[in-house]
Amino acid sequence: MFGLSELAIILIVVAAVLAIKKLPELTRSAGKSARILKSEARAARDADEPGTPRVIQGETVRREDHPDTGTGSQDASRG
Repeated sequence: MFGLSELAIILIVVAAVLAIKKLPELTRSAGKSARILKSEARAARDADEPGTPRVIQGETVRREDHPDTGTGSQDASRG
């Protein structure tokens, strides 16, 4: 008859054989998770550094052309 230790060894071998089929999928998933975690950590670190200027592509607006800004005399006449 089988003892408890032999039964445990058989169960471990069966679990290992079944896990081998899923191993490539598990490693691929772990790799994707690691890349996502690394990119999120890098983004959080970059957001925490206030001295680093952020470049945002856009359109340059001159002060004279912008309706909300102007000279001080125009602002004084409004209020």
